[in-house]
Amino acid sequence: MKNLIRFDWAIKRLLRNKANFGILEGFLSELLAEDIRIESILESESNKETAVNKMNRVDLLVQNSQGELVIIEIQNVYQQDYLLRMLFGTSKLIVDNMAIGMPYSMVKKVISVHIVYFDLGKGEDYVYHGATNFRGIHKKDLLTLSQQEQSIYNADEVHKIYPEYYIIKVNQFDDVAKDTLDEWVRFLKNQEIKDGTQAKGLREAKDKLDMLHLTEAERREYDQYIANWRDDYGVVVGNYNKGMYEGKLEGIKVGMEQGIKEGIKEGAYQKMIEVAKNCLSEGLGVALAAKLSGLTEEQVNELINKERR
Repeated sequence: MKNLIRFDWAIKRLLRNKANFGILEGFLSELLAEDIRIESILESESNKETAVNKMNRVDLLVQNSQGELVIIEIQNVYQQDYLLRMLFGTSKLIVDNMAIGMPYSMVKKVISVHIVYFDLGKGEDYVYHGATNFRGIHKKDLLTLSQQEQSIYNADEVHKIYPEYYIIKVNQFDDVAKDTLDEWVRFLKNQEIKDGTQAKGLREAKDKLDMLHLTEAERREYDQYIANWRDDYGVVVGNYNKGMYEGKLEGIKVGMEQGIKEGIKEGAYQKMIEVAKNCLSEGLGVALAAKLSGLTEEQVNELINKERR
C-alpha cells in the first residue's frame, strides 16, 4: 500500500495530535527496543504551527513517560557538518531545559533520533546507535555507577545519563525487511506498509496516514508541501550537478594547461640534451658543452656516464 503521506509532513501536521501518539510510540519502541509512552509534545525548532514548511529539516520534540527528551529529526538534503549539528542540537536542548540553580542531577536525558535521506559518513549499515561509555586506558574495564550514583541519576549504567544518538540512513536500506524495525525503515523510504506488518505503530499509521483520510484543506496543504519539496530538491540537485560539471571543465582546462607546460618544458630539456651531445661528439669539453646547451656541468657528466654504460 503506497497511498500514504510522507512521514516528515505527518510529523509537522498529524502526529502532534495526542490521538496519533501511538504511531510515534510504535516507531520509537521499535527503534529503542523498549516500550515507549509519549507524555507530551514540546516546542522545538520547526514543529510550531506558524513555522514555514521547509524540505530541508523537520523535527519534533517529545517527552516520554520517564521524563526523557526525545527529538526526532528528518534531514532531507546533504549538510556537510550535520554530525556536529546533531551535537549542537542535543547540547542546546539540555541547556534550554535547565532552570537557574537546578542541580546537575536534574539534567534531562536526551535521545536524539535522526532520519537522513543522504549518505552521512562512511558505513555499510543503515541504522547506527551512538552512546557514551568510559573505558580504562590501562585495564580496559568499563566505568560503572556506584549504588549511590545509581540512586542520584536514576540509572544503572553510565551511558544512560548521557545523550544517545540514532541515525537511520534511509536510502541505504535495501528494501528487504528482516525484522519489525526494517518494516519502519521501509515505510520511511517508500511510504509503503505491506499487509501483515508486525511493527508497532505501523498498522495505525497505515490507517491514519492514508491520503484518502485527509480533509480537503489538508490535501491541498500536503500537495503544496510536496510541490515545494520537489522544487527545493531540484534546486539542490541542480546546483550540485552544475558544480560538478563546472568542476570537471575547470579540471580539464587546468590539466590541459599543465600538460602543455610540462610538454614545452620536456621538449626544451630534450633539445638541451641534444645540443650537449653534439658538443661532446665534436670533442668540446664539459664546461663548454654545458655553457652552449644550458645544462649544468653535472648534467653533462651524467650524459657522458650514460653513454659509457
